Amino acid sequence: MNEHPSSDVAFTPVVKEIQRQRGSRPTYERMEAQGGFYTEIDERLATFIANLNSFYLGTANTSGQPYIQHRGGPPGFLRILDKKTLGFADFSGNRQHISMGNLAENDKVCLFLMDYVNRERIKIWGRARVETDPTVIEKLMPVNYRAKPEQAIVITIEAWDGNCPQHIPHLVPYSELEQTRAVLEKRIAELEAELKKARSGKGVFGENP
Repeated sequence: MNEHPSSDVAFTPVVKEIQRQRGSRPTYERMEAQGGFYTEIDERLATFIANLNSFYLGTANTSGQPYIQHRGGPPGFLRILDKKTLGFADFSGNRQHISMGNLAENDKVCLFLMDYVNRERIKIWGRARVETDPTVIEKLMPVNYRAKPEQAIVITIEAWDGNCPQHIPHLVPYSELEQTRAVLEKRIAELEAELKKARSGKGVFGENP
């Protein structure tokens, strides 16, 4: 068995003991024998990230107080820089700067990526740094996106893992609902016009005999 599998980033000795008590430890021991969690971006993760328009960023300060913040943008705003590195332009928000303060003390992060349409989720553990270099920010800024970047966040991946779809709500983007609504409203208008003609005695294709 790998002495230090990548999954140790989450499976501490206490976690492993609880897994043992609850009966799931053998399953994860088999995974650990293969090295644990994934440590590099593969095709599956790359495809997932390319379609992503939001995620959750978890940080903690030196006293262990956790904080989770939502990050959003156009699909693909979370960029792949190489097989071990992700980055995104950090836009202006409510200016509480809690995540920034936490990263100044503790660079450990956890990203929680959600795909509600396909009911998938991926967790990424890593270490993050703040980039204020205009060149880096410009490289990570989405094209034609109307938002003001304050800095960029670059994450070095330590491990990542997917979850089963159990209990994930199946949600559809509002933009897709709007497109469907427009199509249905157009068809309803056409049918109402045809019905009006039929009731006037002209029928749909001209005068009734």
